[in-house]
Order: sequence, then C-alpha cells, then structure tokens
Amino acid sequence: MHAKPKVQEPQAGYRVTLAGILVNVIMIVFKFIAGIFGHSQALIADAVHSVSDLFTDAVVLVGLKVGRRAPDAGHPFGHARIETMASAAVGLTLITVALYIGIKAAWNIYYHREYHPTWLALIAAGFSIVVKEALYQYTVHIGRHIKSLVVVANAWHHRSDALSSVAVLLGVIGAQIRDEWHILDAFAALVVSFFILKISIEILWDTVREFTDTAPGSKVLDKITHATLSIDGVIGIHDLKVRTSGGLYQMELHIVVHGGLTVAEGHRIAKAVEHRLSEEIEEFGQIIIHVDPLMQK
Repeated sequence: MHAKPKVQEPQAGYRVTLAGILVNVIMIVFKFIAGIFGHSQALIADAVHSVSDLFTDAVVLVGLKVGRRAPDAGHPFGHARIETMASAAVGLTLITVALYIGIKAAWNIYYHREYHPTWLALIAAGFSIVVKEALYQYTVHIGRHIKSLVVVANAWHHRSDALSSVAVLLGVIGAQIRDEWHILDAFAALVVSFFILKISIEILWDTVREFTDTAPGSKVLDKITHATLSIDGVIGIHDLKVRTSGGLYQMELHIVVHGGLTVAEGHRIAKAVEHRLSEEIEEFGQIIIHVDPLMQK
C-alpha cells in the first residue's frame, strides 16, 4: 500500500516570514543610523547582516509557496526538495555574510582603524538583541510546528542577528570603559562572523543530508520498528528505508503477516501500521508498506 504524504499548510509560515520582513526593514534603518551617528563599525556590519535577512525572507516565501504544493503527475513525491533548496540558499547567504563581516573586521584590526562607539550604539545593540531574539523564538516555533526546514533556517538567521548584536554590545561596552579599548568593536565584529559561519554550516549540512537521502539516526529507526511491531498481526519487519524531504520522513518498509490471511486482512494490518506511525512519528510524511506473507512449511 502507498500512503499519501501529509501536506503542511504554509499560511503560518507566510505570516511569520512577512512579520520578519517588516521587523528587518525597521531594524536595518535603525541600526544603520545608530551605527553611523554612534560611530560603531560593528553595528554597521550588523545592519548589513540584517539586509541579507530580506533576501532570505524572499527565498523562504518562494520555498514555502512551491515546496508545500501537493504531489502531482510530474512530482509524485511532492515538491518538498524545492523547500530544501531554499534552505540551502539561506545557508549560502549566511556564509557570504559571515565572510564579508569577518574579512572587513580583520582588515580593520590589522590596520588599526579607530572607531569610537558612543552610547547610542549601545542602546541600539541592546534593542536589537531583544527584538531579534523574540523574532527568532516566534519563527522557530512556527517552523517546527509546520515541519519546515527553511522556516527554521530563517529563524536561525534572526538569531544570528541577535548574536551579532550581543557581540556589538560587548564591544561598545569595552570601548566605553576604556578609550584605548576601541579596537574591541572590531573584534566584536569578528566574533559575529564566526557565530554566523557556524550556523550557516549547520544549515547547509542538514540540506546536504536531505539531498543525499541520508537516513535518520538509529533512535528514529528503532522507534519506527517498535511502533510497527506493536500492531496486532505484524510478525516481523524488514527492508526499512527512511529518507527526509522537506523536513518530513518518507518511509518504505516490509511487514510480515501470517500467510493464511486474506488480502483484505493484510491491507487492514498495513493501514493500522500507517495510522500508528502517523501518530508516533512527529515528522511522518509518506509511507509505502509492502505486505509479505509468512508461509508455513
């Protein structure tokens, strides 16, 4: 039997992404102004990072719109891999941002370019931390709820903004304590780049695992096996195959039943297995179940 995949409604993903766009536009203007008048290179770098958020927000909207379409004749397994591609685009954008901020900060440190951030930069950094962390919490909650890898990746883009602002905050505080510590602002920007690079690599690694049809860990496979064997009439299970597409598991397995059962009885057992897995496996997407008879000698 071939069970149809779940189609996750993207409306919640649209709403949280549009909210992110609005917040990002406001924060970009605010941080650029505060960075210029507050004499903070790290805050200006943080504003550039926020500009990249607008690009990833657009990628997320496209990924959700296309990736959440139901299967059709040309795409019998659905369009979820398009959403995975959108996640990869978010990850690559984050890497570009990390390299830009890191290289610029390294040159400023090398040439000892002096910036003397003011309390205006401190206030802006603190405000950014609160706003972007709240946006991260909201976005990651929605992304996990609708099982969307690209929305979760975008949430981490918001958190990387918050982490950037934490580094800026520390740099500005250091410069305020002692004037000769002004270089801390550049070091703060360098720390920002490492935070963003780490997050982007993790996002890209998840997309690579999906594109290469990598199986989930043994914990997930054991859970599927135990849930299947708990169904009355299932004697055994073999040839279990699981891959991830768009954050949801696509599964194929063979169940062994008594050879004397009718076709209708075997089908009923297979449907019971499907129902149990859809209840117990949170990332359940699609399943193909083969019913094999156990022939008595």
